[in-house]
Amino acid sequence: MTYHQDFYAWTQEQAQLLKTHQADRLDWKNLAEEIESLGRQERRELRNRLAVLVGHLLKWQYQPDRQGASWRITIRSQRAEIQKLLQENPSLKSYLPEAVQDSYLEALALAIRETNLEVFPEPCPYTVEQVLNEPFLP
Repeated sequence: MTYHQDFYAWTQEQAQLLKTHQADRLDWKNLAEEIESLGRQERRELRNRLAVLVGHLLKWQYQPDRQGASWRITIRSQRAEIQKLLQENPSLKSYLPEAVQDSYLEALALAIRETNLEVFPEPCPYTVEQVLNEPFLP
């Protein structure tokens, strides 16, 4: 089975070849690309979770009269999921400052869309430590 004909079947075949040490039959080029893709997915998940978290921190700060339990729950759950992601992938910690900045445009879009305000600062007003700090609410 080839990579382009049936991706799932290809993954199962490649896994079996790895388990049985049949290196001569592995699809090295596509296997390397897929492994690199897995790493990019982890970075993308971190950025997505940071965008939701920072977007809600912005909403919290700029709409104090609308602060409620659902925003607090979203903030807590995103922080918890980010912590799990970092525990499972400790090397992502060094990417955090860049990830916060990279996710900020998406966070801004979320905050603007959900508040109809366009008063948010650029760049991100929060440090990595603040973003991840459980008690921090701006």
